[in-house]
Amino acid sequence: MEKLTHQEEEAMLAIWRIGEGNVKSFMENMAEPAPYTTLASTVKNLEKKGYLSSRLIGNAYIYKAVVSEEAYKKKFMGNVVKDYFDNSYKELVNFFVEQKKLSAKELKEIITMIEKGNR
Repeated sequence: MEKLTHQEEEAMLAIWRIGEGNVKSFMENMAEPAPYTTLASTVKNLEKKGYLSSRLIGNAYIYKAVVSEEAYKKKFMGNVVKDYFDNSYKELVNFFVEQKKLSAKELKEIITMIEKGNR
């Protein structure tokens, strides 16, 4: 599985959100959509990379994700932890605490989630 560019990730987020559709429907589900032709090229590249499949209905292509959002996150979040945090999730959490992106309350919620998962 190849790492996606920022533009490709934005397109995939829209595709994962709606499940299946054409380029126009993906544009409508993007916060800041690229121009139609740019998005159409991005979608074709995603298909070439194996992230999407397509089928022709009339004169329009309908696309759907072949790679799930969960599978993508699992693969590349693991790489982020490995590459930037010395393979330590503790260091990842510490980074967000130091950046004031994670509060004490949220940390307690995470601890509760971990404890419930260990039962």
